Amino acid sequence: MDLVAPRDPKAALDLLWRFAACGQSVLERSDDGSGRLGEIFCSVAEDIGPVAVAARADPLTIAEQAFEAVRYDEYGVYDRLIPALAPALGANGLARIRDLATAWQAEPVVTPPQKDRKAIGWGSGGALFADQIDTSHRKHASARLLKEVADACGDVDAWIAQYDAKGRRVPAIAAGIAERLLAAGRADEAWTAIEASEAGRGGWVPPEWEKSRLAVLDALGRHEDAHAFRWERFTTALDTGHLRAYLQRLPDFEDFDAEQRALAHSRAFPDVHRALAFLTAWPALDRAASLVLERPDAIDSNLYELLTPAAEALEPKYPLAATVLRRAMIDFTLTNARSSRYRHAARHLAECAGLARRIIDHGALPDHDRYLARLRADHGRKPGFWREVDGQ
Repeated sequence: MDLVAPRDPKAALDLLWRFAACGQSVLERSDDGSGRLGEIFCSVAEDIGPVAVAARADPLTIAEQAFEAVRYDEYGVYDRLIPALAPALGANGLARIRDLATAWQAEPVVTPPQKDRKAIGWGSGGALFADQIDTSHRKHASARLLKEVADACGDVDAWIAQYDAKGRRVPAIAAGIAERLLAAGRADEAWTAIEASEAGRGGWVPPEWEKSRLAVLDALGRHEDAHAFRWERFTTALDTGHLRAYLQRLPDFEDFDAEQRALAHSRAFPDVHRALAFLTAWPALDRAASLVLERPDAIDSNLYELLTPAAEALEPKYPLAATVLRRAMIDFTLTNARSSRYRHAARHLAECAGLARRIIDHGALPDHDRYLARLRADHGRKPGFWREVDGQ
């Protein structure tokens, strides 16, 4: 991209195709748990788009190359290829991909005789065969190609046509349909699509569905309904974004009272972990500290990814609440003999010792010396932990 493409885009285009084609063989023999390798190949495929424009590549040739690449892509190397190629493909190239994908999608499913079927694993219903994987890949890859072509052409109805009635009720899909209809100036249809979804079943609402519903309400001029929806979603999920948007739209002097109602609601929220996350993020650290001290038994002491930053946020002004959270993590680690966390537990214990000097009244909580004595009595036979403590 830096050396070849500026001087010889045709040569660069050939090199990019060859580089991207390495993705299949490299990824199938690599452990890419971090996703770094996959991202490299996705970036290479994405670079094909602007280089194809610079090389003035033939749209039909590029279309057929792109179709074949996606057709045999098992690792998502070409996930961003078609949107990147759209300017180089133009109307003719996009139409060619649409025709190829449509024909591929319509190919009959051919199941080989039982004696010729190749078992490649075991699924919940028994043996899993190679032809089943091929059919599934063809179904999803062809639909994705057709949706990408539809987006590139601005054809909302063609994009929607890739989903049956059941699929259109999936909240994330309904959100995508509504966004595209809204962009096409079809707000009433967007509202029908977003309301036909099954959002809210099971208690969870995808954020993209919330965002789309708000956009449609605003586009329809139903600002009061949008305002009420933001408050409803906040009270249900303690979403900081919805609350900020709600408060910003209130008249002067009303926002303070509304914020106090929101904070009171969050402090009494049934899910103590979501409440703690909200109150520390807002931030309302005084209420977060009260929550910790009032409901310590409800806190899952295994949630170190929540409790650690919460304790760090609380410790400057609320050392007792921070101590409660750190002791919870220490107790969980030692009770469950999580030796991989001993180093972190020892650090938390040292932090508790530092906080103890600033705590005037421990209330019902044992002071640091008594807590340390209890740890030694209950977990004195965990030398790995005490070595970590001595090393702090």
